Amino acid sequence: MRQRIAELVPSLLAVALALAVSAAVVWLTGSSPLVAFAALLEGAVGSRDSLAEVAVKACPLILTGLAVALSFRAGTWNIGAEGQLLVGALAMAAVAQVGGSMVPRPLALVLGLGAAAAGGALWAAIAAALKLRRGVNEVIATIMLNFIAAALVSYLVQGPLMEQGGRYPQTDALPPEFVLPRLAPYRLHLGVALALLAALVAQFGLFRTRHGFELRAAGLNAVAARLAGIPVERRLFWAFVLSGAFAGLAGGIELSAITRRLYERFSPGWGYTAIAVGLLGRLSPIGVVLAALFFGALDAGSNTMQRTAGVSAVVVYVVHGCVILFLAALERWQRNRSQGT
Repeated sequence: MRQRIAELVPSLLAVALALAVSAAVVWLTGSSPLVAFAALLEGAVGSRDSLAEVAVKACPLILTGLAVALSFRAGTWNIGAEGQLLVGALAMAAVAQVGGSMVPRPLALVLGLGAAAAGGALWAAIAAALKLRRGVNEVIATIMLNFIAAALVSYLVQGPLMEQGGRYPQTDALPPEFVLPRLAPYRLHLGVALALLAALVAQFGLFRTRHGFELRAAGLNAVAARLAGIPVERRLFWAFVLSGAFAGLAGGIELSAITRRLYERFSPGWGYTAIAVGLLGRLSPIGVVLAALFFGALDAGSNTMQRTAGVSAVVVYVVHGCVILFLAALERWQRNRSQGT
């Protein structure tokens, strides 16, 4: 128990320091940090509608955060959740346009979300194959694949998948059969439950199964894992593929439940924010859910902060960046302290 509490200290301290830096930025711009953060809190948890919006904002972050946590646990640096999310959304949009209203609703959702997960998995498999077969650095490969995915979406929504009439660079709206149901009158949708279920499955898989143990062992020490008979390369490959599937599913859910159309700049950067979510959650699926809710609350409350306190919503991105910086600094400090340097 004491060890688990100790593991939480860097995350809590990083959040506190990030909020302190953000408060200093707000104060330097001539606004009151207390008024700004009070408005932020009101916008995040001030009503049922606000709480529902926090869950909606957290949904893609939970799944992309799981993608980051899973790959990082395996010792691979999948920075490509952004591209995998885009390809997942693209796969679902393509299936919806081809299938149309011919597919029954339950099967349509399974088919569409399955295509999204498969699209993200296949996109991640490219980077995994490059790393394992050709020794290509996965950070470089996944970042480049992010740009390719964004360019691919941009091309397709301006060309082959562009809406009928061709007025805007976006696809036609999804047929009703491919739309996830919402909990009226809020924007809360079934995808949130799917994201939470995915987190529970990931938690069980990582910490209660042999494959999860082998994956974590490969991430901690690949040489020792090989000596113990663990197929390290196979575990790394499947960690990448499952990571991509989570990210692709995030894109499919967001397309199905919220936007219902695919367009340029579909993602505001969920795949990159996911890195902060994964690190803040200590690479634990349950921790990822809590971290995603924190970032979801920041996003949901930022508009109220801007409207009520006159403080730009961009301050939220200061928190995002500072969390990563302080987590990295605290990890380094702890490592040096344990080594006595």
